[in-house]
Amino acid sequence: MEKRNTISDFIPLGLFQHTRSHLFLFTGVLTIAIASLLGNVFMIFLIHWDHCLHMPMYFLLSQLSLMDMMLVCTIVPKMTAGFLTGNKSISPAACGLQIFVPLTLVGGGSFPLAAMSYDHYVAVGHPLWYPILMNWQLCLRMTARSWFLGAAYGLMQAAASLSFPFCSAHEINHFFCEDPMLVHLACADTSVFENVMYICCVLMLLVLFSLILTSYSFILTAVLHVQSTEAHKKAFATCLSHLAVEGLFYGAAIFIYMRPKSYRLANHDKVVSAFYTIITPVLNPLIYSLWNNEVKGSLRKWQEKCGNLNPQSHSSRFLSIKCV
Repeated sequence: MEKRNTISDFIPLGLFQHTRSHLFLFTGVLTIAIASLLGNVFMIFLIHWDHCLHMPMYFLLSQLSLMDMMLVCTIVPKMTAGFLTGNKSISPAACGLQIFVPLTLVGGGSFPLAAMSYDHYVAVGHPLWYPILMNWQLCLRMTARSWFLGAAYGLMQAAASLSFPFCSAHEINHFFCEDPMLVHLACADTSVFENVMYICCVLMLLVLFSLILTSYSFILTAVLHVQSTEAHKKAFATCLSHLAVEGLFYGAAIFIYMRPKSYRLANHDKVVSAFYTIITPVLNPLIYSLWNNEVKGSLRKWQEKCGNLNPQSHSSRFLSIKCV
């Protein structure tokens, strides 16, 4: 009979091996993670620094950047330390944290993305009604509910996953304690838990992704009624770039959390998980800033403020800056 244990440390085997090619990939992933942290920190700073960006849309964007930062900080430091030191063991408490935080952020992060797509639709389709349909009170309520629902979902999943008895083998063929991979080690019937997890994923991922697709379809329909080729090109480019990032996020999450255990391949799961935990967080600030004239205008103002080294001209120039 196999020895069962729920107290011993788990051992994530990691994403990389100690070979020259994997060392190159590790360096690339670490660079992307650092760039993600810097980009999201700067995005939050810029939104709070410039009062021209103190609007519901950019508040939601700052929440998304905060969630991306937390996701990277939860996964990458332990993965990096395990690769560099060789000590890959992780305590049950830390493992539970690695389940709780990503699920909280995946669940909670879905709501800002859906809210931002709704914001775009209202701004394009009903600009005169925008102050009523997308006001601060509604924005704050949606943000609070997203954090609450995401945290409740993450806590439920983490507590249920760690409550199972585990066999003597505590090695996780992954680079962090992801819920489906941990459940795979359980020496118990997990079918009920997997069915509940599947239903939760349908409600939190597929439904919200459907709402996002609906919002962008309405945006494109509204833009097509505008007699301007340039407006059409800009709208299509913006919508496609947003949908590409959101599709990557939702597609990866759906791939990980909505497949039966019998269809899982560890190497595929590790690569897909890297997309939504490391790659997507670096794309969000790029996509939502490079395609946005207001964010680019705020960036120019910040550069002008930092680049002006003369105190007298700095003061006069700063006072002359106005919202675009």
